[in-house]
Amino acid sequence: MQRWAPIVGGALALVLIIFSFSLVIIDERERGLVIQFGEVKREVSEPGLTFIVPFIQEVARYDDRILPVETSELEVTPADERRLVVDAFARWRIADARRFRQAVQTRFSAEQRLGQILNDALRQVLGSVPQADVLSPERGALMRRIRDVARRQAVALGVEVVDVRIRRADLPEQNLQATFARMTAEREREAADERARGRERAQEVRATAERQATEIVSEAQRQSNVIRGEADAERNRIFAEAFSSDPEFFAFYRSLAAYEKALKGSNSTLVISPNSEFFDYLGGAGAVPPSALQDLAAVPEAGAEDADGDGDGDDAGATDTPAPEDDTAVQPDAPAPAPAD
Repeated sequence: MQRWAPIVGGALALVLIIFSFSLVIIDERERGLVIQFGEVKREVSEPGLTFIVPFIQEVARYDDRILPVETSELEVTPADERRLVVDAFARWRIADARRFRQAVQTRFSAEQRLGQILNDALRQVLGSVPQADVLSPERGALMRRIRDVARRQAVALGVEVVDVRIRRADLPEQNLQATFARMTAEREREAADERARGRERAQEVRATAERQATEIVSEAQRQSNVIRGEADAERNRIFAEAFSSDPEFFAFYRSLAAYEKALKGSNSTLVISPNSEFFDYLGGAGAVPPSALQDLAAVPEAGAEDADGDGDGDDAGATDTPAPEDDTAVQPDAPAPAPAD
């Protein structure tokens, strides 16, 4: 019995060794492929223990997590021919380990292929839209379109593109100055258009104000003329009523007003016919109307003197001057005495 003990122990140890090589632990962050003589026998996607044939089969492990892929800066030309330098990245994971092994085998090769796919998707999508859409809130929709295009192309690699993001989109250095100059010119043009519209609006407002002012002034002048005409008519009516009550006094009053205007200052010479009605109330040729004398009765007679100075009132020393028969210049010796107040 003791002679078989080492043999049994060795056999048990060999069995344990073989059993240990047949057990493989798959981590929850991994997925595996059972390979036998270079051929994929089955895929292990669930974490835990799995059995293989020792020394014949092996397990190829692949990362089952979401992995990043970075791309170099890419120059794209949008639909409006304004070039952009785009910096993007993606997130991906292995969806089919069998196809992944057949297509790329390693993560490094997969990242290279994904970088090319991502660049093609960026050129395809961003080349179909104007530059303004890339720099606007529409960028989110564009990134989803890029993700869908890259996802369809990445199916052949056995990977799934989870997300695509544009980190930065700038103008090329050689185009910055030209772009800034063009933007400045556009803003100046817009400013000039705004100023022109402002001046046009100001002229419209000014013209409207001037028209309204003219209308208001014209209406005020019309109303003032109407009021002035009505006042003049009322004044003439009052004068007419006052003077119609005594026409003779009115004629006498108008004659006195004419004398006052005609014999102003030192000018007492008139070139006029002596038979004119202008002399009706001057000298002895005319007679003062009785009504006029009655109206002037309130003038005090004290201090009045005779024309000859003898106090008898008969004006004996006064001599009438005969009037010439033809129209000649007449210069009276003295103006008619005005009644004393």
